[in-house]
Amino acid sequence: MSYRRRFGKDNSACDSGNAVEGSASSEEANEASKSLDHEVALLTKLRSRPHQHLRGVLPGKLRLPVSTLKMLMGRESNYSGRGRFSSADACHVLSRYLPINGPWGVDQLNSPAYVSQFSNDGLFFVAGFQGGHIRIYNVEKGWTVQKDILTKSLRWTITDTSLSPDQRFLAYASMSPIVHIVNAGSSTTESLANITEIHEGLDFFVDYDEEFGIFSVKFSTDGRELVAGSSDASIHVYDLQANKVSLKIPAHTSDVNTVCFADETGHLIFSGGDDNLCKVWDRRCFITKGKAAGVLMGHLEGITFIDSRGDGRYLISNGKDQTTKLWDIRKMSSRNMYPRITDRDWDYRWMEYPAHARTSRHPLDQSLATYRDHSVLRTLIRCYFSPAYSTGQKYIYTGSSDHSVYIYDLVTGAQVAKLFHHDGPVRDCSWHPTYPMLVSSSWDGSIVRWEFPGDDQVPTLVKPRVRRRRAFY
Repeated sequence: MSYRRRFGKDNSACDSGNAVEGSASSEEANEASKSLDHEVALLTKLRSRPHQHLRGVLPGKLRLPVSTLKMLMGRESNYSGRGRFSSADACHVLSRYLPINGPWGVDQLNSPAYVSQFSNDGLFFVAGFQGGHIRIYNVEKGWTVQKDILTKSLRWTITDTSLSPDQRFLAYASMSPIVHIVNAGSSTTESLANITEIHEGLDFFVDYDEEFGIFSVKFSTDGRELVAGSSDASIHVYDLQANKVSLKIPAHTSDVNTVCFADETGHLIFSGGDDNLCKVWDRRCFITKGKAAGVLMGHLEGITFIDSRGDGRYLISNGKDQTTKLWDIRKMSSRNMYPRITDRDWDYRWMEYPAHARTSRHPLDQSLATYRDHSVLRTLIRCYFSPAYSTGQKYIYTGSSDHSVYIYDLVTGAQVAKLFHHDGPVRDCSWHPTYPMLVSSSWDGSIVRWEFPGDDQVPTLVKPRVRRRRAFY
């Protein structure tokens, strides 16, 4: 298999930066380029554009991107007058070196991988599998398994995991009302639920319901609360100090597939559900108003995942209408002003997306930009902003049911890379917060890492087993 066919771009393009400035892979994929004349485009450029004196080739002439050699020469000659790179200068250099080399094998299990994320500092990596295993890898120590967790009371699969901000505790959820907490910082390597270690259970639902399950769970930035989205169309906030659910919000008219805190304050919560809506909740006024602070319309099918930019203003969402959308909550409506649009005869879990639906557009689409080329089928595929430290959040990236990872330029909408290796849907993927490294996890049971430039070794991989499994979440 040729490199171009495998990765969707030339290796030299990454070094020169031309691929990042290129056009989208299709007319539809370039919707962002046509529509994204917005403040977020300027903020992104400010975070990843070098000092004007460093990007000047000749007096009065500017050219982007600036080669790494010229950036280093400009720094040594103190063109910027600072004697060092600013964070934007550093992002301009680092963001051009995309993690597309490889892949190198991290692990291979006999059950589908559902969730995988780096810790905030990038020292650890957490992966959860349908078979009930959760593994915490020590990245700095050669990806050794620091903790091997065998879960309890598992229903169907691990739907989500969340590592506390201090990295001492890990929360995991399944299609059950109980979220469990594990001591991730203990010296015990083999953590068997309530045998070698206590897995404390937190009850998110008082009334018994066999169908109740949790799709998404996240720690607050202060580690004092957990927020969860569930199959009863609600958002639940759990107070860990009081050891009880402190707030239940009847949030959507169908499953709440994804929730997250909007920023470090914890006041705002973003949610996405199978009613096709993204919603914004302000806890400071919810008790008095009893409703969402705002609604974001634009997806034609259910929302599978939401990621916040971390500034309490911008977010991206993946939808079953096969798109990722970028939002500004300042454009939200006070209520849903258009009836739900969906094809009732279509089910994303085992059917292909109808060809006629790919050209459909929401008549009241409030999104800033739409990115399409990837596939959101079979399971709740996840999407993210690229790291602020190394890329200035210049890219968005997503898993895909066509066994790939897609990376898009946030501003232009261009597909800058497609990473293809797996033999099953890539439900989750994670970009290291500081290094040019991305890890993808798939239903083929494999966890692999992509790097730039990568180490000097030839990629070593365990061939994924081809699995035919009908999954639902």
